[in-house]
Amino acid sequence: MGFTVLIPARLASTRLPDKPLADIAGLPMVVRVAQRAAQSAASQVVVATDDPRIQQACEQHGVRCVMTRADHPTGSDRLAEACTTLGLDGLDAVVNVQGDEPLIDPALINACAAQLDQRPDCVVSTAAHPIEDDAHFGNPNVVKVVLDAQGRALYFSRAPIPWWRDAPRAGQPASGDARPLRHIGIYGYRAGFLRRFPQLPPSPLEAAESLEQLRVLWHGERIAVHVTQQAPGAGVDTPEDLERVRALFT
Repeated sequence: MGFTVLIPARLASTRLPDKPLADIAGLPMVVRVAQRAAQSAASQVVVATDDPRIQQACEQHGVRCVMTRADHPTGSDRLAEACTTLGLDGLDAVVNVQGDEPLIDPALINACAAQLDQRPDCVVSTAAHPIEDDAHFGNPNVVKVVLDAQGRALYFSRAPIPWWRDAPRAGQPASGDARPLRHIGIYGYRAGFLRRFPQLPPSPLEAAESLEQLRVLWHGERIAVHVTQQAPGAGVDTPEDLERVRALFT
């Protein structure tokens, strides 16, 4: 099972300026992410950026990097250009690892790629884990996903789904086979679909929920979901997140 890991990286960040270059125990964060991804079974790990400073940081530490246009509206557009630059075949598997995930589990990357290898009916793969905390179930910043019998995504939402009608109290997560799943923001793509995805019209559901993956379902494509029992390592969104991650590397 060969696949490529692509890491989109931009310097623009309102909460943590120059985030990809933030120092973590002597290395830029984007380099830490690439090194972690290299522990997976990927045949290559490539950073896709629009900033020469990120390219320089990657090259200084032996991380492959490709330059992309600066006017891409989404990370998916940037990845699509990177696929073309790398000459990836339409059926080649690509796993998108975010550039602020220095604690990403290499096994999760492998599992996401394996979903595409095992599920020819799906053009995208992702991951989820069970929600055990009632507060997370009701939190709109925690994206939930519900699956069909074959482990494919039926819907993603910021709302608490599935709603357990007969719960002892309102808002309590469902139990048993219907317990809710938290979406993990890692994606696998077939390269051909990834190049086509930015050309698909955005869907009304995508606009309502502010969830780009709903565009895939809206246009009739399938998303395979790997369910893990463990929550992923924390990403870095704020200065406080950065300090917590730095403490783990000291």
